[in-house]
Amino acid sequence: MTASTFDRRRFLQLSAAATCSLAGGAAWFGSTAPALAKAAPQQAQLSPEDQQDVDRIEQYLNDLKSVEARFQQYSANQGLVFGKIYLRRPGRLRVEYDPPSKVILVADGIALSYYDAELNNLNQVPLNLSPMWFLLRDKVKLNGSDVTLTSFKRAPGAFQVGLVQTDEPDAGSVVLEFGDRPLELRQWTITDNKNQQVQVGLYDARFGVQLANELFATPQKRSKNR
Repeated sequence: MTASTFDRRRFLQLSAAATCSLAGGAAWFGSTAPALAKAAPQQAQLSPEDQQDVDRIEQYLNDLKSVEARFQQYSANQGLVFGKIYLRRPGRLRVEYDPPSKVILVADGIALSYYDAELNNLNQVPLNLSPMWFLLRDKVKLNGSDVTLTSFKRAPGAFQVGLVQTDEPDAGSVVLEFGDRPLELRQWTITDNKNQQVQVGLYDARFGVQLANELFATPQKRSKNR
């Protein structure tokens, strides 16, 4: 097993644990037993109508340059928490949890940083190990060489898209949920390799907004004399 394989699985676990999917506690970075490798993921069988909608969703994500929104996040371990999310493609993300949490998560285009101000604890992983990396990339491809579309479901006025990393399908999955007319990202669910789920829903969202570079500055630990 390579180091990158272990890191990717560990990051998916940290992404769907602790304080919940987008940010968590220090327990994220504890070691865990890796899952055994599985066969390549099976691509969803799409009808012509399905493919047209997948193409629409892919184009929507590529046109989506920035988002500022409130979110609610739920996991069985942590219950319901709230906060604010800022996303600017490519590569920028900031997640702030409401008090009393002092956790922030920042992607600066290179690394994903988790900072707990209460503990003055900073941990970082390469951004491309994040399960949401495909959403932050410059070019979103839902059925590319590194991402496999495993499911596509439709409901009145809504779509659900299931995705896994092609080379690590056993590491976890992401399900995106969209409203239609207008097409709009509403929610995502991350499931880790232990079948633990974290759901993140957006509300009061503003799309295509100007977001300052300072929002995505890498967090810095406080000096010891402070």
